[in-house]
Amino acid sequence: MSRFCAAIFGCDGLRLSAAEKTFFREVQPFGFILFARNIDTADQIRALCDELRDCVDHHAPILIDQEGGRVQRIRAPLASEWLPPLEEVQKAGSNAARAMYLRYRIIAHELMALGIDADCAPMVDVARPDTHPFLRNRCYGEDPQQIIEIGRAVADGLWDGGVYPVIKHMPGHGLAVVDSHKDLPRVSVPKAQLEGDFAPFKALNDLPMGMTAHIVFEDMDDAPATTSPKMMQFMRDEIGFDGLIMTDDIDMQALSGTVDQRAMAAISAGCDAVLHCNGTLAERQAVAAAIGEMSEAGQRRAEAVLAARRASVPVDIEALAEELKAF
Repeated sequence: MSRFCAAIFGCDGLRLSAAEKTFFREVQPFGFILFARNIDTADQIRALCDELRDCVDHHAPILIDQEGGRVQRIRAPLASEWLPPLEEVQKAGSNAARAMYLRYRIIAHELMALGIDADCAPMVDVARPDTHPFLRNRCYGEDPQQIIEIGRAVADGLWDGGVYPVIKHMPGHGLAVVDSHKDLPRVSVPKAQLEGDFAPFKALNDLPMGMTAHIVFEDMDDAPATTSPKMMQFMRDEIGFDGLIMTDDIDMQALSGTVDQRAMAAISAGCDAVLHCNGTLAERQAVAAAIGEMSEAGQRRAEAVLAARRASVPVDIEALAEELKAF
């Protein structure tokens, strides 16, 4: 298998332009990610997924953020509408893990029907009372042990539906009191007091893909985790994560420099792939030129992701939906 470009790229619209097709064929990105701008009808989504995969020489993972609630790229009537995760967990009470399994098993069914086979979940950041609103109601709670149980249920629901789970935001974003889409969060809490934040990622370190947090842990390094060799080593050695690590969206304003500079910093730090969600084709071309092909280790992890793909386990989706309604 030839080396992949160390990137997961977005695209501009409902179908690929000739220029986008040429670019993707030339650089062979590992995967793709879809957003609301790429969503219209079921047939259109399936056609776009086919076009994307036709550009590369492997069955590329196609990612989406389908958490439910505020972060849900596909909406009714194409997909079920969901409460924010934290509200779902609170509503289900002691049945939260089962409820979240059912929810993400249904989400997986809906995504696979459209050609999408990776969901950027579970999000196992540990919430705090002052966690920034952009993140807080997307969390599963404030207790790390409960988050571990629910995070595993979310991952299992996706896996059982044939969809890759992507754990985020490594090694923990819950202490952020600013929005990393706009500013760089900094955490001054000593490392010794962060074990609860790291615990869900350690417990779920067997998942195939993970996404970094654009956040500074000042007691460990002064660079954001995404571009910090120290933090990347921490994720590998202490979190114990040997899956493919992608950046959070490289366009987010928590990072400094041009997009291609950010991408290069992330790859140099030890990320396997850059997630480039928005921006122009020219920016995607600049990112690809800057980062080039995956490292040998990155390629190994990417090939392991492809080899880990699972078939959907047949199930009565309507029965699962009825069970979920009872919680």
